[in-house]
Amino acid sequence: MKNRRTFLKTACKPIVLAAFGIPILEACSTEETPESSTSSGSQSQATPKEPLQIDLTSSQFLDLEVVGGWINYRDEDLLLIRISANEIRAFDNSCPHQGNRDRWSFDGSKFTCGYHNNSYSNSCSGSLTCYTTEIDGTILTVNL
Repeated sequence: MKNRRTFLKTACKPIVLAAFGIPILEACSTEETPESSTSSGSQSQATPKEPLQIDLTSSQFLDLEVVGGWINYRDEDLLLIRISANEIRAFDNSCPHQGNRDRWSFDGSKFTCGYHNNSYSNSCSGSLTCYTTEIDGTILTVNL
C-alpha cells in the first residue's frame, strides 16, 4: 500500500497538469538559456546574417527562370520559388514539424515535406519562415 501511495503522489501530478493543458516538458529540457539573454530581454534574438546574393544565371538556378519554378537550395537552407517575373520568394527549408530540410516537393501552391506529408503555403503569412528578397538584374538578394 505504501508503494502505491508513493507512486500516486509522484505520477499523478504530471498527469493532472497535462490533462489541463499545462506544459510540463519545459522542466525536462536539458538546454539552458544563456545568462546574458536575461539581462534586458529585448536582445534575445540572434544577430541578423549578411544578405545572401545569388547569381540567377548559375546553372543550379535554371528552374527559377519560369514562373512557378522552385528549388530546394540546400547549400543555404532555402526554398526558392519564382512567383512572377519580378518576384522570387525565399523560405527557410526547415520543416516546422520535424526540422527536416532535404525532402520537399511543390505542387504550385504549397510545399510538402516528404517525411510526414505536412504541407505549407507558399505565402509569407504561412508557417515557413519567409525572408524578404530583391531582384536586381540577374542577382537575387535574400535578407536573412
